[in-house]
Amino acid sequence: MPKTFMPEMKTVEELRNHQLKKLKWTVAHSYNGSSAYKKKMDDAGLQSGDIHSLDDLRHLPFTTATDLQEGYPFPLLSVPFSKVVRIHASSGTTGKRKVLCYTQKDIDDWTHFFARCYEMAGLTSEDRIQIAVGYGVWTAGISFQMGCEAFGAMAIPAGPGNLDMQCQFLVDFQTTAIMCTASMGLLMAEEVNKRGLKDRINLKKMTIGSERSSDAMRKRIRDLLDLDDMFDVPGMTELYGPGTGLDCIYHTGIHYWADYYILEILDPNTLDPVPEGEIGEMVVTTLEKEGVPLIRYRTRDLTKMIPGQCPCGSILPRHDRILGRSDDMIIFRAVNIYPGQVDHALSGIEGIGSEYQIVLGRKNDGKDYMTLKVERAQGVDPGQDSELGGKIKGEIKKQIMVSADVELFEYGSLPRSERKSKRVFDNRDNC
Repeated sequence: MPKTFMPEMKTVEELRNHQLKKLKWTVAHSYNGSSAYKKKMDDAGLQSGDIHSLDDLRHLPFTTATDLQEGYPFPLLSVPFSKVVRIHASSGTTGKRKVLCYTQKDIDDWTHFFARCYEMAGLTSEDRIQIAVGYGVWTAGISFQMGCEAFGAMAIPAGPGNLDMQCQFLVDFQTTAIMCTASMGLLMAEEVNKRGLKDRINLKKMTIGSERSSDAMRKRIRDLLDLDDMFDVPGMTELYGPGTGLDCIYHTGIHYWADYYILEILDPNTLDPVPEGEIGEMVVTTLEKEGVPLIRYRTRDLTKMIPGQCPCGSILPRHDRILGRSDDMIIFRAVNIYPGQVDHALSGIEGIGSEYQIVLGRKNDGKDYMTLKVERAQGVDPGQDSELGGKIKGEIKKQIMVSADVELFEYGSLPRSERKSKRVFDNRDNC
């Protein structure tokens, strides 16, 4: 029987018992190992032995990105430096990089549950997996590779970019699965077709992560490459890195590894739990992490829990795809808008491509204006622009309750990226 990386627990009750046991350990480990965590809990009037049930989680203080930045360069470290075998860091787009320390157990756990991703995606040891994400101090490439090797498949550590090499590898190595960002996936799909390589490759599956992607974008990638399946892998540097869950072959939501962390979905303003099925902020508490455990860490990512059991039968709970971040909300004419809402509105319109930009500006009348730059689908006649523009305006008004101007562009004319695509351009401060 092939090795499995799935949890040993077979029932939800067993999973909850495991979570409580490990939550008690995490709180004690953090309290005894980190002066920052000790102060947080002392200030909250808590001691490490005050956890008696999973409901007691709500009494624990929150942790934020500020805690990681203020503790730079080794924030919330809860083990001696002699136990640290590796560091990783966020890309550092704002402020100081968030640096995380890992023990050997942290690396082993991360490798184990990343291998679980490959198993859940239905891959086997016969697969050849091209890893087209970044290597270095960030967490992406090395984690995909560690999990792949533990799973037993062939790893092709291509790294990001370099389309000539990527295409050559697809042909020469007969890659069966590729790991990349959604933007890189679209770029690769278009390049394969542009070069006439579709009949010379053996690509069957793609796993995308690192950025939000629309249904239209996914469909475009699948159609261009004739893929059997695509999967969404979430992750963040603070929570090990990529690989903290995966949507299974039924695509009813992302199974998250509840044996390694507890997920709360909270109202970002009140910090109270939201009802199951409603959108809120992801707050995570690790259960096994030694180097830098997280206690009620506010990720700022927005999603919702998926109720019920998945058809695959897994006891692992599910959350929806990441819908945006609580701090990337656009306030436009007193309406709160998340880019994911625009994704959703555009995905249902025939005749347009998957690429778009949201441009915000302010005119001399002091009012804010929104322009949507949207590509036509490949082969669509520009003579249909008036009709398409009307449909886009109508859906945006209907679903988001705002008015927007629409500019339509030839397919392939908006910028592509090998990493993450920038979609929101807020020029109002420059007006």
